[in-house]
Amino acid sequence: MSAAVLDPVAALNVSRETTEKLHRFVALLEKWNPAINLVSRSTLSDAWTRHILDSAQLYALAPVTAQRWLDLGSGGGFPGIVNAILAAELRPTSTHTLVEVDQRKSTFLRQAIQDLGLNATVLTSRIEQLPPQGAEVITARALAPLPLLCSLAHPHLAPNGACLFQKGARYAAEIAEARTSWRLDYDLHPSLTDPEAVILKLKALDHV
Repeated sequence: MSAAVLDPVAALNVSRETTEKLHRFVALLEKWNPAINLVSRSTLSDAWTRHILDSAQLYALAPVTAQRWLDLGSGGGFPGIVNAILAAELRPTSTHTLVEVDQRKSTFLRQAIQDLGLNATVLTSRIEQLPPQGAEVITARALAPLPLLCSLAHPHLAPNGACLFQKGARYAAEIAEARTSWRLDYDLHPSLTDPEAVILKLKALDHV
């Protein structure tokens, strides 16, 4: 594993206890995955890079004062659980809400939150049915194309909040499509775990 790949966690300068929690989460993932298929089986052998570090790199991009986090389509807990683990040390007063429509995945997320002692809650719901959440940070990973993500996130984003969306090689086309319906103020950050991917940081989001 290259030093660059290690940067997402190393740069945060977290304690050994936090790093241990991340490894404990991987162990939970490996235990539950055969029954629930939380992540692709082929990625489990490289879960630290493919899932943990890929999620951890978002944390440093969030507004430093952000307290209310919302993770859309949390699935196996990426990036929502990883962010909550980091926050337990770095921003312990922050709250993390994970939205997952699948009941079995929600059960896994709640078990992970309990086992790891995280300040997080799980909403088993379709995103479209949620009341406005007023989140200062909204995250999503491999959930939907950007135009749909904008529609899902917009009702829940607090003034001066930010969205952090992980996007693959087609990110430029998705941005172009989204801009037909949305005014976007954004920065692009290269992914530290995938040379073709980016992290799209939306700093303002409004209907055209």
